[in-house]
Amino acid sequence: MTAAFEVNEVRYAYGDIGALNGVSLEILQGRRVALLGANGSGKSTLLRLLAGLSFPASGNVRFLGSTLTKQRLEEEDFFFEFRRKVGVVFQNPDVQLFNASVFDEVAFGPLQMGWPAQKVRARVAETLQQLQIEDLQDRAPHRLSGGEKKRVAIASVLVLDPEVLLLDEPTAALDPASQTQIVELLASWKNTGRTVVIATHDLDALEDVSDTCYLLKDGRVAGSGDPLGALHDVALLEKVGLIRPHKHVHGHVHALE
Repeated sequence: MTAAFEVNEVRYAYGDIGALNGVSLEILQGRRVALLGANGSGKSTLLRLLAGLSFPASGNVRFLGSTLTKQRLEEEDFFFEFRRKVGVVFQNPDVQLFNASVFDEVAFGPLQMGWPAQKVRARVAETLQQLQIEDLQDRAPHRLSGGEKKRVAIASVLVLDPEVLLLDEPTAALDPASQTQIVELLASWKNTGRTVVIATHDLDALEDVSDTCYLLKDGRVAGSGDPLGALHDVALLEKVGLIRPHKHVHGHVHALE
């Protein structure tokens, strides 16, 4: 199976603070991969490097064999090809919603790619229906609920039918009903051929949304494996800060998320 992404000894820092400290991993095409870790583990930074929004201080990130560099992404042909194939959904949907209506928001990407108007209208309608937000198409994005904004943000990326989807904390700060909708959508991408990378600290839906996972701590890969194995490795989950030991008065230790 071909690697969509290869990350080789990547280091990245914010000033004097190291965010990634020698990360190496491989993400295969067609797989759903979870990047697991507590806040500050480096998972969101790694996602930005995969998206070509930041670049490593040392080491390299390769997409389908091509090294992602600032200079490479300044090449027009490569830039448009990469942006067509790789879609990004940020943790806070407000940072990527800026149009006057939901319809305009979802149509923005295809219009930037030069699609003909008829194709844009048809694809937007199909995507709105897929995300069950067709009734929102005339609404202003900034007036929507958190769950609605998240689905619009995903729709604005899905409309281009990217080969790769990168999602940062897709269920964060959502009510239970909205979380369920997003999880069901992520689960539906199993065995579709689409590569999905999800940065998250949510263990509840891990088996539904991923085929494999990497666990990060302090900017390093602390472990990897299938979701079921990761969920049962209590020592590893404690080590990376995803669960904590809780001592009752009788002295036994229980893992709590």
